[in-house]
Amino acid sequence: MSDDGGAGAGEPLSDRQKREIAVWFLSNAPAGEIHYVAKDVHALLGDEAVYEAAAAVAFPEYNKAHLMSLELPDRSGDIIITTFGELDKNNYLDPRTAQVATVDHIKQTCTKLRPAADEELPSAYIEEFRSALDVELSKYVGEAYPKGVCAVYCTSGKDADGPGADFGLAVVISAAKHSPLNFCYGSWHSVWTVEFNYELQFVDIKGKIQVGAHYFEEGNVQLDTNIDCKDSTISQSPEDCAASITNIIRHRESEYLSSLEESYLNLSNATFKDLRRKLPVTRTLFPWHNTLAFSLTRDLAKELALGK
Repeated sequence: MSDDGGAGAGEPLSDRQKREIAVWFLSNAPAGEIHYVAKDVHALLGDEAVYEAAAAVAFPEYNKAHLMSLELPDRSGDIIITTFGELDKNNYLDPRTAQVATVDHIKQTCTKLRPAADEELPSAYIEEFRSALDVELSKYVGEAYPKGVCAVYCTSGKDADGPGADFGLAVVISAAKHSPLNFCYGSWHSVWTVEFNYELQFVDIKGKIQVGAHYFEEGNVQLDTNIDCKDSTISQSPEDCAASITNIIRHRESEYLSSLEESYLNLSNATFKDLRRKLPVTRTLFPWHNTLAFSLTRDLAKELALGK
């Protein structure tokens, strides 16, 4: 954050400084909790104009960073707020339904819906690969994530009209479980880039999985962890490629989930114990059962005539 001219200690903050601080707090709210933070920030600022300016910056950043999913106005599905589908500040492409949704970032709702223009969609050839992967991925997400949504976007080479050109797809998976009555929120986000190399007949797959959790009953415990993955497969028909890519994603995500579960099992027996010193600096346990072994205790007992 800038100091806006280096205001000294005790001087009132400028509107610009207030806005920057508010943006930071809003942007760093835990997954699913920005509206709670916004309520407090709004009250603390006490300035509607400054709050609105901060919210206009922070909410779009937050929604994209957390891959927020919003229901489409016609209830035909959900759209993920991601840079891969961003056409402009408020309009996002839903590749599955070939529609463009207008988003109110602050209210986190879709307000309008229109058919996507031809230039906003990939060619028929690329769409074969994209839609085949979307079908397989939807099956996997439906099985693995009770409240998960997914989408497949074309990121490069969308105008290719047949074999011979390289192109890229992006897989986005977003799942969240919000339970404020139980004082907990959790989210799972993964983004996979899939690059098709025609000359090598090779498909390069890179992914990043991010997991967040917040538990705040009588305390404040947060988990924020991520991992990068890399894999590959051979280029095949759209259907075979889709099955192979989905199996790789399934394997990598299941593997990471298992590692997290194993870590939790070891928390009480290993991690928490490592947070404190096992022995004091004397390298011996304190004899609570016999405190008279210490000279200070003996001296105090003698001075106060304890035990007589």
